Amino acid sequence: MSRKANCWDNAPQESFYGHMKDEIDISQCTTFEGIHQVISD
Repeated sequence: MSRKANCWDNAPQESFYGHMKDEIDISQCTTFEGIHQVISD
């Protein structure tokens, strides 16, 4: 949370990552490179 009167909300980022998690399946990935490849595709 930001200080009073400063609206620095991270809701757009949380929404993006929430939708990304719904769309991609990383359950079969065992390495960072595998996850990176799935996200890039």
